[in-house]
Amino acid sequence: MKLTIYPPAKQAKGAFDGGKITELKPIGFPGEGSAVKRIGPLFYWAWALAPEEGYIPMHPHQAFEIITYMVHGHAEHSDSLGTQSLVSAGGAQVMQTGSGVSHSERFIGPNSEGFQIWFEPFIREALTRTPTYNQYEHEQFPVALSEGATVKTVIGEDSPVQLVADVRMWDVELAAGAEYSYSLSAGRTLAALAIRGDGSWSQAEVGRVMAATDFNHRDFSVLEADSEQATDVLLRSEQGLRIVLIEIPTEVDYPLYQKR
Repeated sequence: MKLTIYPPAKQAKGAFDGGKITELKPIGFPGEGSAVKRIGPLFYWAWALAPEEGYIPMHPHQAFEIITYMVHGHAEHSDSLGTQSLVSAGGAQVMQTGSGVSHSERFIGPNSEGFQIWFEPFIREALTRTPTYNQYEHEQFPVALSEGATVKTVIGEDSPVQLVADVRMWDVELAAGAEYSYSLSAGRTLAALAIRGDGSWSQAEVGRVMAATDFNHRDFSVLEADSEQATDVLLRSEQGLRIVLIEIPTEVDYPLYQKR
């Protein structure tokens, strides 16, 4: 397994509405300064913060599947499909932008916080689909509790969010001293953003656990399994942790858009 940790200095930064919305981008666009340009179908990941309120006016999208997942505060959404909606903390808005849709966004505080994450299906096919919008509240997502670990499934498995792109996503909280084990299949990558607290990764092998690698608040971890061998990893935090995990294939069997 290959593990790389990207501190905030290696992530891109952005701002909207005169700085009322600021963003840290673990995966950014070309020229924005992010060390990571994409991971398989995971094309873009922005962590947005609005202390009071910030607005992003109407703009278009095509093909990509876009999730806005709120951590705190509210996000207001309007689009060319006629949608007017408001999602609260723990909820998500999902656009499968297909042949094309325009939308606007308003982050409403105090201290509004959320992610906008883009996934790339096969673009040629995606462009033939009718765009859709769906909204989900926190209570609709499955949550599993186990020995100090709270694991909420945001995309995949029993979640109401099912995308065309091969994606799984979790919101994980660990109490102080708790741990969470995860089996990463061969040929897949786990991307992880620590949004509260610190922690460590270690790789489990038969009969032993390898030395831990620490990460800090706001660090972006990328764990890549070998192409032919699954990897068991252990996530642990001494002081408590909240971390967002996204699992995707390291490679896909369709052509990907080339960022320029």
